[in-house]
Amino acid sequence: MKGDVILFCYDGSEESKHAIEAAAKLLTARGAIIVDVGEVLTRSESLAALSPGVDVSVLENVNEDAALERAQEGATLARRFGFDAQPRGVVSSPTWDGILNLADEVDASVIVVGSRGLTGVRDLVEGSTSRALAKHSTRPVLVIPPAADAN
Repeated sequence: MKGDVILFCYDGSEESKHAIEAAAKLLTARGAIIVDVGEVLTRSESLAALSPGVDVSVLENVNEDAALERAQEGATLARRFGFDAQPRGVVSSPTWDGILNLADEVDASVIVVGSRGLTGVRDLVEGSTSRALAKHSTRPVLVIPPAADAN
């Protein structure tokens, strides 16, 4: 699936669900890949990885499987809105880097991402995947703001 494909960033949040619905009203291309990017290692897994005998690759595989499971949920939703959606789960840190790598791999025509609408200190502390995508991407990035009723 290369070329005329939309890459949706999906994490199970209401914002990512809203992004799929909003994009269905805006975009004509119907081929889609739904990606969830999981952490390579969670904080507790990072601590466990310091212990002898812990196989880090097993932890990464568990996180990738969990990401694929979330992406499958997103693909099901996208299909309801008319997209020919395929799920992909990847692990990466930072998240935006994994998204951009996949966008290059599938030659995505656009990356769609929901925004949580964070501002101030929360945005600074938690970071913004949508902002990082827009800053680092060489492809169009469509940032969908939160639904009006979410505020």
